Amino acid sequence: MSNNIIRTPDERFQNLPDFPFAPNYLDSQGMRIHYVSEGVGEETVLCLHGEPSWSYLYRKMIPTFAKKYRTVAFDFIGFGRSDKYADKKAYSYELHYKTLQNVVEQLDLQQITIVVQDWGGLIGLPYSMANPDRISRLVIMNTMLPSARATSRLKTIPRALPFFIWQFFTKIHPNLPISGILNMATTTKLSKEVKAAYDAPFHNKAAKAGAAIWPSLVPIFADNPAAQRMQEARAQLKQWNKPALVLFSDKDPIMRGKDKYFRHVIPTAKAQPYELIRNAGHFLQEDKGEEIAEKIVDFMGKT
Repeated sequence: MSNNIIRTPDERFQNLPDFPFAPNYLDSQGMRIHYVSEGVGEETVLCLHGEPSWSYLYRKMIPTFAKKYRTVAFDFIGFGRSDKYADKKAYSYELHYKTLQNVVEQLDLQQITIVVQDWGGLIGLPYSMANPDRISRLVIMNTMLPSARATSRLKTIPRALPFFIWQFFTKIHPNLPISGILNMATTTKLSKEVKAAYDAPFHNKAAKAGAAIWPSLVPIFADNPAAQRMQEARAQLKQWNKPALVLFSDKDPIMRGKDKYFRHVIPTAKAQPYELIRNAGHFLQEDKGEEIAEKIVDFMGKT
């Protein structure tokens, strides 16, 4: 293994609360990728996490999904039980996009209901638009899809100042408080044990490089390498004719209101009743996971 590649010791993941799922692994771009695979069926629920969480975020939802469907939740490079680069420069949008692509292809996932939140949306929605034959439904939660057309930083930064402060904070912080970030972005007060589970993947400062740089990879400006993927996905969402469910929470200071874009743009999202997940923060899977899972299963059964 390269000196630049970090593998979190397995003992860090022993006895995690409410996470009895057996680990599975595959190779992507020379890195070991961890995934959970529960349940069976022709249809698959594919769960994508964001910053700075990992598949543990879906622990309250996986059992409900797995009763009827094959359920897969994996960790992006730099997170969870997947390998991590110590060098921030090793991370890119394409690295994460290809990880999703490789997971789907190696596991030969078909008839996918893709569940995205936070960075999961920035990766999962462009992938879905580029691979519609594999995707049956979209479930979009607390995420965004930037237009990536901005050219003037002087004009753009004031309009999105809180986000740029977040980018700056994660990039320069010497040792990101992972569980602290999760705790601040939920309405549920996390227990000591749950905080330890969110911290488990990051056994040293170097292991946090992926979490530290991920916000800075968001394609806001037109010169970002991922800008074209964002623009293509936004155009294709207007033509999406398969089922789409938009579930945002009412207490997310980061993404509040961005559900209006998806409800307006996606034709099939308009057919679903408008609904907010009440008393839930940015990480709504943590706050209302069981409730949300039941809503998604009901949506799948009706579509």
